[in-house]
Amino acid sequence: MTRFRMSDQARPADATAQASRSIMLVEDSAAMALMLKSRIEAETAEEVEWCKTYADASRALAQGRPCLAVTGMNLPDAPDGEIIDLLEENGVPTILFTATLNRKVRERACASHVVDYFIKDAPDTVDHIIRTILRVTNANVASILVVDDTESARLALTEILRVQNYRIHEASCGEEALAVLEANDNIPLVITDFHMPDIDGQELTRRIRAAYPPEQVRIIGISSSTDPYLSAALLKAGASDFIYRPFIVEEVKCRVAGNIETLSQMRRLQYMAERDFLTGMYNRRAFFDRAQPLLAQLQERSGHASLAILDIDHFKKVNDGYGHDVGDQVIQIVAKVVLKVLGRCKGLSARLGGEEFVLLLSDMSSDEAIAVCEEVRQSIAEAAIPHNQTRLRVTASIGVAVVQFAEGLDNNLNAADQMLYMAKEQGRNRVCADAAFYSA
Repeated sequence: MTRFRMSDQARPADATAQASRSIMLVEDSAAMALMLKSRIEAETAEEVEWCKTYADASRALAQGRPCLAVTGMNLPDAPDGEIIDLLEENGVPTILFTATLNRKVRERACASHVVDYFIKDAPDTVDHIIRTILRVTNANVASILVVDDTESARLALTEILRVQNYRIHEASCGEEALAVLEANDNIPLVITDFHMPDIDGQELTRRIRAAYPPEQVRIIGISSSTDPYLSAALLKAGASDFIYRPFIVEEVKCRVAGNIETLSQMRRLQYMAERDFLTGMYNRRAFFDRAQPLLAQLQERSGHASLAILDIDHFKKVNDGYGHDVGDQVIQIVAKVVLKVLGRCKGLSARLGGEEFVLLLSDMSSDEAIAVCEEVRQSIAEAAIPHNQTRLRVTASIGVAVVQFAEGLDNNLNAADQMLYMAKEQGRNRVCADAAFYSA
């Protein structure tokens, strides 16, 4: 049995032999070249070496291999796409832009080293080129798990994906695929064959989908079968897409890139739905969604937790006296303090709304939870918000309640809110906790 591994052949071309970090731009039109060079250098971290002709590119390649090439199809001294062959011979990943698109051009664009191709006169071509460069040169690339019991079949896929700069994992059967996913929590895409000896692609898809929702892992099924119903079987089991063999390289690239982009968009939308726009913290809804299962897990293993509600003292006076812009800065400073302190311990925090924040402090005693809240209170009091020629300081009151697992989350929050009320009644800028009542 072949053990799963990250494929060396699926690494970028410069992963084993160090290449220059520059990008080679091959284009005979000065206007087009200068515009591309300017945009690439302005919007990426890469330097651009401009070659006007095939001969210029050949001489530059003799001096060193770039990390990527961006080239047109036809040059004055190479009118039939010879530049594509030159870059392939030198192992340079290539982005192609062309003025014409016919079958011959598309066949050349499917060469193994061509990352993608774009139509030169399309209005968004340069934007697509920039996005592709950013993806190909990004060190934090997406990981893909390729599952197939035949090594040659896996190799065929990894060869297609290699030049795209995806990080490739391999598994030779369904059980190994599940082990890879369990060991790596950052694999957003699985490409699996349908026919495998231990677990077929349909059952593997069901198991993956039971453990990982579509917004976390996408699945593409593949098969060389002539059965037209296989694709429907995989899709009903939870797959996101399906490709029949023999592969059309261009189709594979498009479907993989499309699924990665879809997942990225889903994550962006989820982030926006869960986050408070001003502080970047979880919002009230996201807190409830995460706190309830966390409390259930703590109860199951007889854990301990406390809930705290924080309120910025006299916040209305800040808004009335200094303006809402300064009020926003105060909220942001408090959020940073909360996130910094909770970053050193187990906890969940959110902005409930207005000037109120909530902290769920798990796996700690009541005394430890009170100490964390006291650190938060003191850090807020020591923070300063610059305003004109002065530095504004604020304080906060915090109410802490030991979580009673027999009660619902709302009741536990009410208990913390009562402690917050007591902190305000006792003069603000203090932490009040109900732990004493339970220890008495």
